[in-house]
Amino acid sequence: MQRSWRTPVVVLVCGTLVMMLAFGIRQTYGLFLTPISETLGWPLGIFSFAVALQSLIWGLAQPLLGGLADRYGSGRVVALSAVSYVAGLYLMSISTDPWSMTFSTALLTGVAMSGTSFSMVLAVIGRAAPPHRRGLYLGIGSAGGSLGQTLVVPFGHFLISAYGWGDALVLLAATAGLIVPLSAALAEKRPAAGTAQADQTPWQALAEARRHKGYLLLTAGFFVCGFQTLFIAQHLPRLLLDNGLSPAVGATAISLIGLFNVIGCVGAGVLGNRYSKKNLLSLIYFGRAVVMTGFFLVPMTHFTVVVFSSLIGLLFLSTIPLTSGIVAQVFGTRYMAMLYGIVFLDHQIGSFIGIWLGGVLFDYTGSYDMIWWTAVGLGVAAAIIHWPIDERAITRAVPAAAAGTSSP
Repeated sequence: MQRSWRTPVVVLVCGTLVMMLAFGIRQTYGLFLTPISETLGWPLGIFSFAVALQSLIWGLAQPLLGGLADRYGSGRVVALSAVSYVAGLYLMSISTDPWSMTFSTALLTGVAMSGTSFSMVLAVIGRAAPPHRRGLYLGIGSAGGSLGQTLVVPFGHFLISAYGWGDALVLLAATAGLIVPLSAALAEKRPAAGTAQADQTPWQALAEARRHKGYLLLTAGFFVCGFQTLFIAQHLPRLLLDNGLSPAVGATAISLIGLFNVIGCVGAGVLGNRYSKKNLLSLIYFGRAVVMTGFFLVPMTHFTVVVFSSLIGLLFLSTIPLTSGIVAQVFGTRYMAMLYGIVFLDHQIGSFIGIWLGGVLFDYTGSYDMIWWTAVGLGVAAAIIHWPIDERAITRAVPAAAAGTSSP
């Protein structure tokens, strides 16, 4: 039989590049906030709302696109999502009213992110990876998003400076188009008929997950992950500014978080192959609470910012390879995109609330104290709820017809 060119390594490399491009372009949106608002004469809230709504649509579309990918093939969904990304970025570049900007930013690129980022691509990588290396592969794939933050954001800044925000969006749209050929490596064969998971329907998979207590706890814990990480990413620069540090220090802090997150994701993937994933998740959430507490209690200086950013970066998205790994370990990889997509939806709900509530509480209280300690408390709660998760694989009966055909 002829060997397919879609080897696990090829899938890993192409999948990581897809997430690097998709997530990296998404992280440039903050660079467009001021030029778009000033050029079009809008208050900052218009484009900010479009970006916040995008996070919700990104999460809400995950289970749907995950189910379509599990049924019709991930490669097709990733390619179509890339087309949506290109269209959304181009329409952003020519939008002159709030409605068209919200439609292109929130809906088109929100759906595109659902089909080209973590839950979709990690499911393909998880299915392609050898079982004994799945944790490592998921860790490397997860790090792709941080590589995009590190590499694509400076590229976006250069494009805006050199060509203006409109042409920069067009060029980023062309860059997003590179995802289409990369998606060919993510095309998969359907599972062989007669196996327990191949004969399972999506509705049966959902019902199975709904009855699993550990799945519900994992989903609740990922809400906390989104709440903490997006609150920090969005509001840390302002927190540092309020404590007498320059905007450059805030930019450096975000860059350090992205850099150390690469190490954290890969390291979590490696450790997840050797140790209990749910226990590692508990340690990560508790570690975040400790790091956040320490940072808020000491004077904020250049040195403490560097230390905090490095430590929180190690813990930032290292939850992703472990959380997705538990989904694959417990339920198998057949419906991983759909099931992990539901877990990721809760992450995005937490992200929206963390970003929005951080701003609201700051407006009312004049400080980040209340929201910061809320994030710390949620980290402790997440550490606790992960301990009772049962991460053993579910055993399913092989259909009788299949068992009969396999008899001698």
